[in-house]
Amino acid sequence: MNRETAEPQVDGFPGTRAKEWVDYHQSTAALSTYVYDFVWDRTAPAEGPFCTDVDGNVLMDFTSHVAAAPLGYNNPALLERLREFDLVDPLKVAGQDFYVAGGHHLPDEQDAPGPAGLMSRLTRLTDHYGMDTVFLSNSGAEAIENAIKVAYDHSQGAKHGVTFEGAFHGRTLGALSLNRSKEKYRRHFPEVAGVVDVPFCEDRTCTPETCSCGFFFGPQGETESRLRRKLDSDRGHLPPEEVAYIVLEPVQGEGGYRFPSEAFTDEVAALAEEHDITLVVDEIQTGLGRTGKWWATDHSALEPDLICSAKALRVGATVGREDLFPDEEGRLSSTWGAGDLVAAAGGALTIDLIEERDLLANATARGRQFVELLEDADRTVVEDVRGLGLLLAVEFDSKERRDAVQEAALARGLLTLGCGHQTLRILPPLDVTEREIDLGADLLTQAIDDVS
Repeated sequence: MNRETAEPQVDGFPGTRAKEWVDYHQSTAALSTYVYDFVWDRTAPAEGPFCTDVDGNVLMDFTSHVAAAPLGYNNPALLERLREFDLVDPLKVAGQDFYVAGGHHLPDEQDAPGPAGLMSRLTRLTDHYGMDTVFLSNSGAEAIENAIKVAYDHSQGAKHGVTFEGAFHGRTLGALSLNRSKEKYRRHFPEVAGVVDVPFCEDRTCTPETCSCGFFFGPQGETESRLRRKLDSDRGHLPPEEVAYIVLEPVQGEGGYRFPSEAFTDEVAALAEEHDITLVVDEIQTGLGRTGKWWATDHSALEPDLICSAKALRVGATVGREDLFPDEEGRLSSTWGAGDLVAAAGGALTIDLIEERDLLANATARGRQFVELLEDADRTVVEDVRGLGLLLAVEFDSKERRDAVQEAALARGLLTLGCGHQTLRILPPLDVTEREIDLGADLLTQAIDDVS
């Protein structure tokens, strides 16, 4: 496959072989979430956003596997570096990683950058927040679980946590307790007690006076936030000293790609600092360059105490300051906490390539290009086009319209994802080219025209 000339080609989707594979998979798999009957043929040509399924359909993947494949398919530079290392077995070990090459006392450039190398890179990328400590885990949900455990432990008995309407932080029981997106995620499951919620900003241009989501309220000139009122010692019901953490996504993902206003993030940042409440920022989908900066938080006034990362990182990571983490051995632990050499190497090398290829700048430029191209989409059905870097969203006038456009795009070979109620999210790989953005935007515009 020549990435410079490749284009989607769909003869029928899903094809016969894909249906067979899906039936085989679902014969033993618990019912779960999947968007397409997409079965990637890993032996067929694939590079960047282009991949080939088992029926020979060439597809353009603008989902990046929900941001978990930040460099797309078969990135040549990443594969070349991984091939350089002499891999051994076991590659996943219990406890800390102490993989070393013969005679080496500390890792050098010739060694596979294992968990220690990955943690070193993460503390460098979060140094401007004073972070110097990392706990690695398997997934984003585990990163969130460990963050709230760290916060509860650090607060020494505080029993409350604050989350936001529309939030999604994972599917383990602790993370589910923080979710406020879809009712089905939490129904009948037990929850961590003491979690309260406040509105999340719906208008990225709002001020306290023009707020429509309900976070800010009150008459002109006397507005205050719901969160400030809750924490007020005279009028609120949430004593600040009993709040262990505030947790939020800098841009809500599952909740509909909602980009908050400066007024909102300024207020959250101010209250966290004013009351010395641990601020946990969920960067699982938004982090590692997706928005044109290493962390979406970097675009705002938010000063996180803990950052949760995963997806593009290939492993889960809870990053913060040493003084926040428990100092009792075994208080925070995991069999596989820092023990997967290949996943850690993939995450570390991904960071290296983003830096070397200046992909933060590319994400900014290509994201702006996509938004400009979609500005000409049919405004009778498209209500908003928004984005930050390559975290992109197109909002439609109804859920049915969104779903129809997603199907029409798929018929043309473009993979996209839904989120929220009527929003389509677009997540190209971070090294997406100008030609590929032109092509993807054109396919999506044609799909919109088909439906409208």
